[in-house]
Amino acid sequence: MLNRKAILAAACLAPIMALGACATPTGPVEVTRFHAEDKIALLGRGSIAVEAGPGMEADSLELGSYRAAVGRELTKLGYKEVGAGEGSQVAEVRVRRAVMSPMREGGPVSVGVGGSTGSYGSGVGVGVGIDLSGKPKDQVMTELAVVIRQRLTGEPLWEGRAQFAVKAGAPLAETQLAAGHLAEALFVDFPGESGETIEVKQ
Repeated sequence: MLNRKAILAAACLAPIMALGACATPTGPVEVTRFHAEDKIALLGRGSIAVEAGPGMEADSLELGSYRAAVGRELTKLGYKEVGAGEGSQVAEVRVRRAVMSPMREGGPVSVGVGGSTGSYGSGVGVGVGIDLSGKPKDQVMTELAVVIRQRLTGEPLWEGRAQFAVKAGAPLAETQLAAGHLAEALFVDFPGESGETIEVKQ
């Protein structure tokens, strides 16, 4: 009798779980990386500090989530993460979020900071495909940008940015989930092909 109840409960929960998994679809993450070929040997080794990029608030809780996510990925690549102000290299992290509203005139409304021209000419924005078919709904675009530099000279060794858009209110529109999602995509096949934009499906 108990077994039968358990089977019935599982059968009822299965379609609910399936609907939940489909309720928040996400598109691919668009990723672009830049680096000089003669600097590749310096990447993925030694000590590195993950710090706030220029214009970002170092004590921001949101930025803290992204710095932690970037640090985890850099550790996987072979770096030893150290505290701010230390290390032979530094990874500068910038985050930009914007709300895309089809009904609002004047384009997207920025709710973050960032978007400065990159060291390798990567200031050109990476386009994010947003589905505006059907009933217009706000979407949240999130961009993570990282520049790895030599600590002593400030020379850039690598730069990358990853961004994606999801419907406002979706789980991945939240800071912590988006941080891991973008950081993982950004460092796929590190250091990547310089100047090439790819789509990472997760």
